Amino acid sequence: MDEAGTSCSSLEPRAAAARELLLAALEDLSQEQLKRFRHKLRDAPMDGRSIPWGRLERADAMDLAEQLTHFYGPEPALDVARKTLKRADVRDVAARLKAQRQQQYKKKYREHVLRQHAKVKERNARSVKINKRFTKLLIAPETAALEEAPLGLAEEPEPERARRSDTHTFNRLFQRDQEGQRPLTVVLQGPAGIGKTMAAKKILYDWAAGKLYQGQVDFAFFMPCHELLELSGTRSLADLILDQCPDRGAPVRQMLAQPQRLLFILDGADELPATGTAEAAPCTDPFEATSGTRVLGGLLSKALLPSARLLVTTRTAAPGRLQGRLCSPQCAEVRGFSDKDKKKYFYKFFQDEWRAERAYRFVKENETLYGLCFVPFVCWIVCTVLRQQLDLGQDLSRTSKTTTSVYLLFIASVLSSTGADGSWVQRELRKLCLLAREGVLRRKAQFTEKDLEKLELRGSKVQTLFLCKKEMPGVLQTEVIFRFIDQSFQEFFAALSYMLQEEGAPGAPTGSVGSLLRTDTELSGHLALTTRFLFGLLSTERIRDIEHHFGCVVPERVKEDALRWVQGQGCPRTASEGTEDTEELEEEIEEPNIPLELLYCLYETQEDAFVRQALSSLPELALERVRLSRMDLEVLSYCVRCCPAGQALRLVNIGLAAAQEKKKKKSLVKRLQGSRASTKQLLGSPLRPLCEAMTDQQCGLSSLTLSYCKLPDVICRDLSEALKVAPALTDLGLLHNRVSEAGLRMLSEGLAWPQCRVQTLRVQLSGLPGALQYLVGMLRQSPALTTLDLSGCQLSDPTVTYMCAVLQHPSCSLQTLSLASVELSELAQQELKAVKTAKPDLVIIHSELDSHPEPPRGFNSVL
Repeated sequence: MDEAGTSCSSLEPRAAAARELLLAALEDLSQEQLKRFRHKLRDAPMDGRSIPWGRLERADAMDLAEQLTHFYGPEPALDVARKTLKRADVRDVAARLKAQRQQQYKKKYREHVLRQHAKVKERNARSVKINKRFTKLLIAPETAALEEAPLGLAEEPEPERARRSDTHTFNRLFQRDQEGQRPLTVVLQGPAGIGKTMAAKKILYDWAAGKLYQGQVDFAFFMPCHELLELSGTRSLADLILDQCPDRGAPVRQMLAQPQRLLFILDGADELPATGTAEAAPCTDPFEATSGTRVLGGLLSKALLPSARLLVTTRTAAPGRLQGRLCSPQCAEVRGFSDKDKKKYFYKFFQDEWRAERAYRFVKENETLYGLCFVPFVCWIVCTVLRQQLDLGQDLSRTSKTTTSVYLLFIASVLSSTGADGSWVQRELRKLCLLAREGVLRRKAQFTEKDLEKLELRGSKVQTLFLCKKEMPGVLQTEVIFRFIDQSFQEFFAALSYMLQEEGAPGAPTGSVGSLLRTDTELSGHLALTTRFLFGLLSTERIRDIEHHFGCVVPERVKEDALRWVQGQGCPRTASEGTEDTEELEEEIEEPNIPLELLYCLYETQEDAFVRQALSSLPELALERVRLSRMDLEVLSYCVRCCPAGQALRLVNIGLAAAQEKKKKKSLVKRLQGSRASTKQLLGSPLRPLCEAMTDQQCGLSSLTLSYCKLPDVICRDLSEALKVAPALTDLGLLHNRVSEAGLRMLSEGLAWPQCRVQTLRVQLSGLPGALQYLVGMLRQSPALTTLDLSGCQLSDPTVTYMCAVLQHPSCSLQTLSLASVELSELAQQELKAVKTAKPDLVIIHSELDSHPEPPRGFNSVL
C-alpha cells in the first residue's frame, strides 16, 4: 500500500528493515504456531483487504515476511503481524516484535537527529559542525541561581556552583532532589544571546549520540516556539512530532503511550502570549488539531502529557511571565563564557593562531569589551568585526565598548563591505528598520515574502545580509519565511528605526519614542531589550556614529522624549519591610523589577550627564526582593556613581551572586585615599562595585538603607571602607540585617573615621546586644554623626551604662537619640534621665522617660 508522494528510494530501506523484523519473529514460531498464524492472517483485513489464501497456504517464514511487507507496506505490516500473533495466542513473540520494532525505530530516530543537527548555521549562514563550534558555558543550578542567601556569599566555591556545560552538567539538570523527586520541567534562563538555544541543541545532539539521559529518554524533540506560534492553520502535538521524524510512518501512538520516556525541548518559551486569554487555554489531547499557542501551553502547564520531561529556554526577564504556566519547575541560569572559554572561542573562531592571539590580546586589554564577551553572541559580533578589521588592515582600537556600540559597529562594518553609496544605505536601512519595528511591536519574528515585497526588500542586499530564509511545510505548498539572523538584531533595528525616522517623509512610520516607552506593562518584558538599545543609541557618541556611518541626522526630540519619560517615572511602592524573611527569598518573586530595567537603560547610554539629569527626578532608588547578578550590580554601581546630590538608595532583601576576583584589580582598601592598610586581605565581597561607586567624587548619593539583608564580614569590610570617604553620604540605615559582631565592629570603625560624613545612623538589630557597644563607642570619635536611631534594638544594662558615659563625653556631638520600642530597665531609665539633666540639648526619645520634645521634623523614629 503505497503512500502518496513516497518515493521508492525512501520506501525500500524501510521495507528491508520491516522484513528483517518480521522474519526474526516468524522464525521463532513452531510449525503449529506458524500454521495458526497463516489462518489468522487470512482473516485480518486492513482497509477491507487481506492477503489471498493462495499466497499464504504454503508460505514459510521468509515468504510470509515478504508477502506482509509487499501487501500492507512496511509499518502497517508490522502492526498487522503483531496483532495476528496475539490472535494466534503467541503473545510472547508479539511482545518481542513490538519491543524490537520500538528499539529499531529508536535507533533510526537517533541517527536521524544526529544527521539533522550535526551542523548549525552561524548568523552569516555558514554551516559548521556543532561539536566544533560549541564552546562550553557556565550554568548555575537552581541552588546557585535562585536560592542564594540575601547579600551573602556562596558557601561552596564559585566554580562548583556555576558548572561548565558538559555532559555531566546536562545530566544533572534532571537529577533527583534531596527528597528523591525528579523534576519534570527544567528552565534554562539567561539574557539574549547568552547561548540558550545552542545549549539546547547540544543537549539534543548529545542525547542522540547516547551521552545523555540513557535509559530514561527514548525520544527527544526540539520545538522552536517562535516558529510554532506562527504556523498557519492548526496542528496537533502528534503532527509536530511527525514533522521531526525521518518519515511519516513513525509509531507516534506508541511514542505517546509512554510520555514518561519523552523529552520536549521548548526553545524561546517567552514568545508565548500572556495567560488569561481564551486562545491561551491549554490543549489536553495530543491528537487535537489546534493552534501552536494551545499545544505549547498544554505542554508547559502539564495539562498535556503531564509525565513528559520539558527543557524550556527563556530570557531572564521572562520567567515571571511563565510562572502561571509552569508546573513545579527547576531553574538553572546560563551565565555565558568563563574567561577560559572566551579565549577558546576566539581560537575556534579565527582558527589561524596568530590572528586569534592578536584579536584576543586586544579584547583582553579592553576591560569593558572583554567583560561584554561573556555573552556568546556579543563575542561572535566582536570576533566578526575584528576579523574584518584585520582583513582590511584597520586599527583594532575602532572597536567599541558597549553592547549597543558593538552592534552598531557590526552593522556599519557589514554595510560598508557592500561598497554602496550613502543614499542607498539610508534608504535600505530605513526599510529594514521599519520591518523590525513592526515585527517587535506586533510580537512577530517571522516575515513572509509579501511582508518584504511591501517594503521593497525582497531580493535586496540588506535582506541577504541581515535576514535568513527558511522553507516551512504548508497545507498546500511550501511557505518561505524570513527571520533576522538573531532576535536581538530585530530588536536593535527596531530601536534604530526611531533614530532614523524622518518626520513627514512618505512612508515614514508613525509613533514616537514616547509611545514606545509608554507601552503597557504586558509588553514591557517583550520590549525590554529594544528599549535598552534605544537608550544606548541616545548617547552623544552613538548619535555621532549614526550620522557618520549612515549619513542621517538624528532628531533632537528623540533624546528629549526619552529624558522626559525617565523623569516621569517614579519608584514603585514596596511591601512593608517588617514582614520579610531574612533566611531566604520567596520563590514566587520573579517578576522583572521596573527600577532595575530603568537602570539598565541608563547604563547603556554611558553618558554621565544624561544619567545624572534623568535620576534627578527619582529621589529614591528602591530595589526589593530581587537577586542581583554581577551585571545587575555593575549597572546599579554605574548609576550610583552618576547619582545627583540628594539621591537615596534602598535595598530590601537583596540576593547577590558571589564576587569573582579579577587579576590586577586593586583592592578597595588600597584605592581609597586616607584609608588604613589592611593587615589581612579578605576576598572581595559582591557589594564591592557598589562601595567603590559610592566613593567616586561625582557621586551624590546621600542616603543608603540596607534592610533584611545578610551582611557577611567581607561586605561589612568594604562598606566600612566606603563610609570613610563617601563624599555625599549623610544618612545610613541598617535595618533588621544579619551581621556578626566582627562585622559591626568594622562598620563602627568606618563611621568613626575623621572624614566620614554620615550624620544620621538608623540601626535596628535583633540579637547581639553586646555588639552594640562598638556603635556606641564610635560616638566619641565621629565628628559628623548627630542623630542615632536604635529603635527596636535590645540594650542590656551594661550597654546603656556605657552609652550614657559616652554621651556625656566632651567629644560626643550627638544631638538626637531615638530608643523607641526599646525595653529599658529602671536602672537604665534612671541613667538616661541623668544624661538628659547633664546635657539638656540632647533629645532622647523613649516612651518611659519623662516628657521629651517631639522628634525633629522629617525624622522617622521607627523604620
